Amino acid sequence: MTIVRLTPLTFLWFLSLLLLNPSVSGVVHPQLPEKHVALFVFGDSLYDPGNNNYINTTNEYRANFYPYGKTFFRFPTGRFSNGRLIPDFISEYANLPLIPPYLKPGVSNYAYGVNFASGGAGALVESHQGFVVDLHTQLKYFKKVKKRLSQTLGPAKAKKLISAAVYLFSVGVNDYSDRFKADSTVSDDKFNKEYARMVLGNVTQVLQEIYKRGGRKFGFVNAPPLGCLPSLKILKPDNESGCYDEITSLAKIHNALLPKVLKKIQSEHNSFNYTIYDLFTSMSKRIDDPSKYGFKDGSMGCCGSGLYRGVYSCGGMRGEKEFELCDDVGDYFFFDSGHPSEKAYKQLSHMFWSGGPDATWPYNLKQFFGF
Repeated sequence: MTIVRLTPLTFLWFLSLLLLNPSVSGVVHPQLPEKHVALFVFGDSLYDPGNNNYINTTNEYRANFYPYGKTFFRFPTGRFSNGRLIPDFISEYANLPLIPPYLKPGVSNYAYGVNFASGGAGALVESHQGFVVDLHTQLKYFKKVKKRLSQTLGPAKAKKLISAAVYLFSVGVNDYSDRFKADSTVSDDKFNKEYARMVLGNVTQVLQEIYKRGGRKFGFVNAPPLGCLPSLKILKPDNESGCYDEITSLAKIHNALLPKVLKKIQSEHNSFNYTIYDLFTSMSKRIDDPSKYGFKDGSMGCCGSGLYRGVYSCGGMRGEKEFELCDDVGDYFFFDSGHPSEKAYKQLSHMFWSGGPDATWPYNLKQFFGF
């Protein structure tokens, strides 16, 4: 049996969750603190706390079954891991209650923020269209939330909250992995750059709309080393060992363009502030040298089947009923074939929160939240 030990900070976080989050406890929200900073979350499975539980989709895009959630929550919440994700840790560090999924029935108090992320979503509407909540639809939900905040808090307080809030983004992975799966022979750098510009063009549209409505502080993770994900490594011809460099090259193109895109927006809007966490490097270090970071394995998933446990069969609900589950998920960087373990997410979140300029720049989230 796994015993979860709560640190004092985590205990206070849980207490705040019960006292302040009406979707959990039914308690009426108290007066907001003077220096209150809300958290709004957009993106994909890296951030999804369970929105896909409430849409008409398939188990391919859900994680609301065992063994997901087994380590921390002790039940499947819809998060694509054995426990907490990056936004969960960030909300804890920022002394916020757990940020709920927007689509969860009964969630209507947005004063601490809300999470719109959807597993499988991309910046492009075409990425898993019809099965996920794409980024532009997430933007539509945000507009509804802003209107609701104006109604409940009053226009002046709502404007202040929206302006002080932090907006987290994780997007692009599904756009690039889908493109690669559709044509794994693509190696035209010029075409790939144009594709990345199209992805980031869609992201820019969403950022401009949020900025127009008062958003000022935006946090991004860059694309991970895609070719090192177990689910994509197994696509390598002839089962060759090592990461699939061709698909990782798409992530590198995205990561080279992202800061340029954000700097351009900033040049047009002086009040636009952003930070980028170098997820690519942080993950690569742990995959290449897992023991240095407290892992025994950085190449395969704890849960799945096949080579590297790279077949997306964790839980036996996605066509493949048989799957393997490791004895100690804490030994593994990856929980399933495409998503990190909670232990990995905690390390990554800590770097996003308080990392130096070699990891998170030009600010870190701790500075964004005013700590």
